[in-house]
Amino acid sequence: MKCPVCNNSDSRVLDSRPVEDGSSIKRRRECPSCGKRFTTYEVIDTVPIAVVKRDGRREFFDTHKLVLGIERACQKRPVDPYEIAKDIETELQNELVEEITSKDIGEMVLARLKEKDIVSYIRFASVYREFADIDSFMEEIKSLGRKGRKKAPRAPGAEV
Repeated sequence: MKCPVCNNSDSRVLDSRPVEDGSSIKRRRECPSCGKRFTTYEVIDTVPIAVVKRDGRREFFDTHKLVLGIERACQKRPVDPYEIAKDIETELQNELVEEITSKDIGEMVLARLKEKDIVSYIRFASVYREFADIDSFMEEIKSLGRKGRKKAPRAPGAEV
């Protein structure tokens, strides 16, 4: 590793430790030539993922953009949008996906939200599937019931 002060191409590692999220390693180094100490970060080299949009355009996968979309659906709900986005990104990286449609990403988000929080799921689905009216909402809610979702327990003494 090149010293940022004297450009010597050699350095000695003094300390290595994982960064908080475990996605990189922080190394403290010392230059044998000038004695200066500096920090480097080692990260996994990943394959960029192309996202094919509905209109055919291609963009690079952007975790931040995905988080923003999920955050809107999860506002004031007990769901961590960062966890869902990171989970999707990790899955795509592990499968070595080089290209994916935005539709497939949306379906991945819906699947995870359906497991975690049904309200967030409906919110995300309403935008993603472009619900036009109340009938679209009702049809989606009914389909959830047909797929064997458990009903919330009723309070004792509540009318049926």
